[in-house]
Amino acid sequence: MRIVLQRVDRAAVRIDEEETARISHGAVALVGVEPGDGRSTAQRAARRLAELRIFPDQEGKMNLDAASCGAEFLVVSQFTLVADLSRGRRPSFATAAGPELAQPLIDELVAALRATGATVATGEFGAHMEVSLVNDGPVTFVLDF
Repeated sequence: MRIVLQRVDRAAVRIDEEETARISHGAVALVGVEPGDGRSTAQRAARRLAELRIFPDQEGKMNLDAASCGAEFLVVSQFTLVADLSRGRRPSFATAAGPELAQPLIDELVAALRATGATVATGEFGAHMEVSLVNDGPVTFVLDF
């Protein structure tokens, strides 16, 4: 599982010109699922996301986790994160999990993140989404599980 985590001031998802999800201060997690991932991967990723101290304290240092500062998460499935770009000019998605594996693991990640007490909004699996965000920083992290 690969996650690109972007700290944001706000973010939203639109599908067919309708806003379907929105967060204020928090982080957007773009998530790519790979064939070897399982429930334990999703649960480990959720704990890690909840515990990461990526939010600034009063001195501007990254010392706070999401719960400490009321940050929210927006989780969006993005299979293109695990694309193979090593050959040619066109990406190969052979390294991305199929929807029968990926969707339940995205759901597991969201449920496990919510179980930590986090407020979590989501995109819609398989939908063509317009994801908009306003960077806080910018602060971006890549996590591989």
